[in-house]
Amino acid sequence: MIERIEKAADIRHWLGDMEADHYYYSAGIAGEKFFTALRDEGKILGAHCAACQLTYVPPRIYCERCFAELTEYKDVGKRGCVVAFTVAHYDKSGNRLEPPEIFALINLGPCTTPLLHRLGEIEPEKICVGLEVEAVLKPKKEREGKITDILYFRPVKG
Repeated sequence: MIERIEKAADIRHWLGDMEADHYYYSAGIAGEKFFTALRDEGKILGAHCAACQLTYVPPRIYCERCFAELTEYKDVGKRGCVVAFTVAHYDKSGNRLEPPEIFALINLGPCTTPLLHRLGEIEPEKICVGLEVEAVLKPKKEREGKITDILYFRPVKG
């Protein structure tokens, strides 16, 4: 039944669990290429649009500017630059995190879109926009083809 709710007080909800045991999440065409390359080769891939000269990480199957199909994938490297960051002092349940977790938007190489990931091996007060970082990957035998195959990004030494 479809009903039209006109007053917030009329909104209803039902308690219970939703069965989700028989569903499989697919990362899609571009996501599969991204995660397979990360797992098998330790590479971070971006999808490149030749028409716009834009590179997307994580990869997309079409360019968000010109809507061209993206079929060219490039290794964008493991180094990048922090463009924004935040420090989380509490987890999603409200429990204090010790030490706090640091999350950053990182532009990798020539990419148009930043990748959201954790920062490590740095104190929160030493982070700044423009900080050069590099990816730290799990050992090859432990990689599963997930974003967590990148343990974190750390400052580039030197």
